[in-house]
Amino acid sequence: MNALTVNLKSVLELTDEQFFQLCQANRDLRFERTATGELIIMPPTGGETGNRNAGLTAQVWIWNEQNKLGKVFDSSSGFKLPNGADRSPDASWIKLERWNALTQKQQTRFLPLCPDFVVELLSPTDSLRETQEKMREYRDNGARLGWLINRKSRQVEISRIGQEVEVLESPVSLSGEDVLPGFVLNLEAIW
Repeated sequence: MNALTVNLKSVLELTDEQFFQLCQANRDLRFERTATGELIIMPPTGGETGNRNAGLTAQVWIWNEQNKLGKVFDSSSGFKLPNGADRSPDASWIKLERWNALTQKQQTRFLPLCPDFVVELLSPTDSLRETQEKMREYRDNGARLGWLINRKSRQVEISRIGQEVEVLESPVSLSGEDVLPGFVLNLEAIW
C-alpha cells in the first residue's frame, strides 16, 4: 500500500486544532499535511522497516541519553514546520534549548518547529522522489542535518543547510557532525 494524498481544500480547510484532533481520533493511521493543506495518509511500515527504524532511533536516543544535549523523537511525533506543513520524520532530534523554549502546551502537541536533525528511512512503500522533496522541505525549514537512508540501493543522501545533497554509497557509519557531536550511526544493523 502506498501513501494517499487527499486534497480537501475545495471542501474544507483543516485548522491546526482540527488536524491534531483528526490524528488523535485515528491513532491507527499516520497523517502528514503538506504546506498547501493536502492530507497525506501513510500506511504503517512492515516489520522489517519498523525494526530497522526502531534500531536507528535507539542509537540516537542512547547517544542523547549519554550527552543530554536535546530531545529525541520517533516516527509518531509531529512537527508543525515554519512553512505550515505537518511532518513526522522517522527519527529526529532538537537541541535542548529549543525544547526548553516551548511552552508546556506546545510540548504536548505537534511541536511548532523544524527539528535540528531528521532521518527518513525509505520503506518499500515510500516514493524516493517524494521523500527527497520532504528532505528538501526539512532543510528549507531549518533542519541542520538530514539523512535519507535508502536500504534498497544502500545509499544515504545527506542534507545540510546551504549545501548540495551529498550521496554516499554503502557507508558503514554516519557522523552526526557538529549537529550531534560525537554521534556515529552504525549502519550495519540498518542495511
